[in-house]
Amino acid sequence: MRIGTPLSHNATKILLLGSGELGKEFVIEALRLGIEVVAVDSYQFAPAQQVAHRYYVIDMRDGKQIRNLVYRERPDFIVPEIEAIDTDVLLELEEEGFTVVPCAQAVKYTMDRIGIRRLAAEKLGLKTSAYRFAETLEEYKKAVKEIGLPVVVKPVMSSSGKGQSIVRKEEEVEKAFYYAKENARGKGNALIIEEFIDFDFEITLLTVRTKNQGTLFCEPIGHIQVEGDYHESWQPQPMSEVALEKAKEMAKAVTDALGGYGIFGCEFFVKGDTVWFSEVSPRPHDTGMVTMASQNMSEFEIHLRAILGLPIHIELISPGASYCFHAKTHSVAPEYEGLREALSEPNVWVRIFGKPTTRPKRRMGVAVARAETVEEARRKAREAAFKMKVIEG
Repeated sequence: MRIGTPLSHNATKILLLGSGELGKEFVIEALRLGIEVVAVDSYQFAPAQQVAHRYYVIDMRDGKQIRNLVYRERPDFIVPEIEAIDTDVLLELEEEGFTVVPCAQAVKYTMDRIGIRRLAAEKLGLKTSAYRFAETLEEYKKAVKEIGLPVVVKPVMSSSGKGQSIVRKEEEVEKAFYYAKENARGKGNALIIEEFIDFDFEITLLTVRTKNQGTLFCEPIGHIQVEGDYHESWQPQPMSEVALEKAKEMAKAVTDALGGYGIFGCEFFVKGDTVWFSEVSPRPHDTGMVTMASQNMSEFEIHLRAILGLPIHIELISPGASYCFHAKTHSVAPEYEGLREALSEPNVWVRIFGKPTTRPKRRMGVAVARAETVEEARRKAREAAFKMKVIEG
């Protein structure tokens, strides 16, 4: 393949749909290979827009706006980074000759929990929790009754845990319904109600579909979520060989069914040797930020190489961990303190995302660390994150 010159007639161009912290790291990797990047989001000065060659602010749920932008820029690759996108227009654009990463079908399936759950459980026969879908309060209450408490309630389209609840008591049922509805993204109006799995731990298995090397896997990543949102991750997550092989088989089955090339974040619940498929994202995963410390190639570099058809060699350098720090209030143009203290130990790094505004619980940065053991890496990342202070105006 050939890489052109950015901002020239022969540029190799990526149009990034969604410009959050994961997109920012992906853009940095693309710039290193001389690729021109156009970053798009629904608000101005999003993290990836700050490092891209150009940016646009549009409503990505509006297919006409996406179409107009694609034909204006004519990118070599359209790379979605978020869920709130009109996926039908991506299918049309792919038919018209544009390359969607990993492919338009994968994006459409995975942006909608109805599609991906039915693909995994009903078509592929993968082990999942019991589930129902509901749109009205009446349907929802019926689904909760059929599955039985406790249940997990989520919008069919959302991200970073928005709208997700664990319902353990009868008095929490109705509140969870409205919370999920209010926090849904995109066009999906339905909710998914899932059986609560009493798992030992949950993992993200970063799974890479390549043009010339088949399917590759990173070491499993353990993580902790708070209210459905990732707060901490580490790699590798200790688990039995039996469970790991089951997870790999499921991950390959679902990513083969989705198709295309790139990295997928496949999530699983694990209890002993038993593995349940949970979700899959067709792009770098937030829990995978740990790979910036733990691997020779971060998930962002891997994703880019898979898209371009370049060789990929994944090695675990050492155990690693990540830990996020958050905002507490609404503000504009926050400042940060504690960098000197956070970076006082060796093999610790801080990534400040540069988001222009804050809101309660918004993820503003992450500390990553490596060490001789997972436990030590987790300690270092956690302590570094605690030392970071978001000063909100």
